[in-house]
Amino acid sequence: MDRRSLIFVLALSVSLFFVNQWFFKSPPKQSPAAPEKKFEAIQEDTSLPLDSVSTPNLMQPKNEEFFVLQNDYQQIVFSNVGGSIAEINLPFQTKENEKSFVRPIYIDRKFTENYQINDHFPAFPYYINEGTGVKKIDSTALGGYYPLLRRTLFHPRDQSATRVPAKFYALKINSDIQDLHKKIFSLKRLEKNLIEFEYSDSDRKITRTYAFPKNPDEAPYVLEATIKIDGDARGLWLTSGVPEVELISDNPAPALTYRMTKSNNKGAVESISLPKECAISSSVYPDWVCSANGFFGLIIDPVTSIPPGYRACKVSGTEDPTRLSVLDPEYLPYPPEKYPGYEFQLPLRAQTMNLRYYAGPLQADILKKVDAAFSDSKTGYNPDYIAALSFHGWFTFISEPFAKFLFVLMNFFYMITSSWGISIILLTIALRIMLYPLNAWSIKSTIKMQEISPKVAAIQEKYKKEPKRAQMEIMALYREKGVNPLSGCFPLLIQLPFLIGMFDLLKSTFELRGASFIPGWIDNLAAPDVLFSWNFPILFFGTDFHLLPFLLGGVMWAQQRFSATGPKDKRLMTDQQKQQRMMGNVMTIVFTVMFYHFPSGLNIYWLSSMALGILQQWIMTRRKAQLQVKK
Repeated sequence: MDRRSLIFVLALSVSLFFVNQWFFKSPPKQSPAAPEKKFEAIQEDTSLPLDSVSTPNLMQPKNEEFFVLQNDYQQIVFSNVGGSIAEINLPFQTKENEKSFVRPIYIDRKFTENYQINDHFPAFPYYINEGTGVKKIDSTALGGYYPLLRRTLFHPRDQSATRVPAKFYALKINSDIQDLHKKIFSLKRLEKNLIEFEYSDSDRKITRTYAFPKNPDEAPYVLEATIKIDGDARGLWLTSGVPEVELISDNPAPALTYRMTKSNNKGAVESISLPKECAISSSVYPDWVCSANGFFGLIIDPVTSIPPGYRACKVSGTEDPTRLSVLDPEYLPYPPEKYPGYEFQLPLRAQTMNLRYYAGPLQADILKKVDAAFSDSKTGYNPDYIAALSFHGWFTFISEPFAKFLFVLMNFFYMITSSWGISIILLTIALRIMLYPLNAWSIKSTIKMQEISPKVAAIQEKYKKEPKRAQMEIMALYREKGVNPLSGCFPLLIQLPFLIGMFDLLKSTFELRGASFIPGWIDNLAAPDVLFSWNFPILFFGTDFHLLPFLLGGVMWAQQRFSATGPKDKRLMTDQQKQQRMMGNVMTIVFTVMFYHFPSGLNIYWLSSMALGILQQWIMTRRKAQLQVKK
C-alpha cells in the first residue's frame, strides 16, 4: 500500500470514529460532585436510615396534597398547588392489563432493581375515589409504570429530594404578573373519573375540572379538561408539562410541533427548532401543540377558541432534572445540565375553555383510534393527532419514504409471526428477493473479477515500471471480459437508502420500543442489545456490552474474504489487492464501531442482509463452477 492510500484509509477510519462519537456518543463523564442546584430541596430526618423507608412518605412536601384519577391507560396525579398535574404514569402492559401499549425497557428494569426509592408510583401518598368514597393511600406501588413527566427525584446519598418546581407541572396556569403557580386550589369534587379544583382571589376566580372520556377504550390516553376563568385573565398561560427523557441510540430526541389550519382549510404540521430560551409567536392559531420525547407525546388541543399565539420554552435540566440523572451517582453518566426539557405554553382568556389532553405513545394505531373517537362526519372535523407522528433523523426527506415502505412490509410479517425481530429478518429476505437481479449482476461481475485476477496480476507485474501502461492494459482487459471494477459497490449503494430508512424507522416507531427478540439479551429492538453490564463507565463502551455489532463485524469480515478477487496467499497479491484487503479490514472495524450504539433492530437487519449476500454469492459461485465442470 502506498503512503497516500494508507493516509486516506487512516483518515477515513478516524473521521468515521469521531463522527460516531459526536452524533451517537453517551454524555460525557462528569465529576461526582453534585451540580449547582437551582431547585427546592426537602431535607429528610437523617437519623432514620433510608433503607427502612418502604416509600418516600417522609419527604411529603408541606401544604401540598395529591389526588389520583386512573384507568387501564393512565395514572394521573393532580396537585392542589395550581390544581394541575404533577405526574402522568403509564402502566406497563402485563397479563393483568393487556390494554396498555407501553412495555418496560432496560432503564425501567434498572430502576426497579437498583433505584427503588425513585420507582414508587405515585411519588407521594395520595387521595383517590374508586367508587366507594374518598380515601387516602399511604403506601405507593413499587414499579409497574412509565413516568411520562419529569417528577420529583429522591437522592439516597444526601437524604434529599429534588422537587419539580410547580410551574413545570402539566396543564399549569402560569402568570406573567404574579406567582399564580404557587397558589393552593381547594378540592371541590373527587369522583372515580372526575376531579374539580377551585381558586379565587380579589382579581379572579378559576375553576378547573378534569375527567376521563366516557369510554377510555375508544380514546386511550386522553384526559378532558375544562378551565373557567372569571375576572382578570391577562398574562395567563397554560403549560404542556415537560416529558421525561427517552434515549434513542444513546441520545435524547425532543421535538416541538404544532398543527394549524391554513386558508384552504387544510391542516399543516409545523416543527419548531428547539429554543435556547423561549420562542414566542403571537399570530399563529394552533389547532393543537405537541411536546414529544421521541416515542411519547403531550398534546394540548383547545376545543374552544383561545387567544392566538404560543410559547415554546426550554427548561433547564438542573431546575427540572431527568430521572436518568440519579443513575450511577459515582460517575454521573447523565448530568442533568446536559438534558434540558421543553414545553409549550398556550394563552388563556376570561371564559370557559374546553380542551383535550393526550398524554401517551405516539403510535399510529392509537392516534388513529383517538382521531376516530372525536371526528365528526357531519362537519368534517378531525383532530388529526396522527399528524403528530414524525420521523427522527438527519436525512428524513430522503429516508422517510423508504422507512414507511419498510414498516408496511414489517407490519405484514408481524401479523404472521407476532415477533418484530423475526419480522425484521423476513423483511431483509423480502428485500433481497426484490433486489435479486441487481445483486446477481454485481455478484456475477465480482466472480468475473476473481477469474481474471491472475491476468490482472500478470499485467501489473509485466508493466510494474509503467503504471499508466498497466492501468490502460487492465482497463482494456475489463472491457474485453465485460467486467466493471466498481460493480462491487452497487449492492451497498442500493441498500444504503433502506439502511438509513430502517435506522430512522427504529428511532421513530413506538411499536418497536420494548419489543423483545431474545429475552435477556435483545429486549428492545429500538435500543442497543445488552449482553451484560458493569457499574463503572469505560470509554466508548459505557456500562453495557453490546454483542451484535461484533457479530456484524465478523460477518462483514467474512464477506470481505469471500468476495475477495485476489489470491489467498498474501505473497502473491499485487499492491492494489493488498490495498483493497486493507481497506476492507478497516471498513469492518469502522462499521463495528459505528454500529455499536445503534439499535439492535438495525444490527439484526444489516447482519441478516450481509449473511444473505454471502449465501447468494456462494450459491452463484457454486452453480457457475458446476456449469464449467459439465462443459
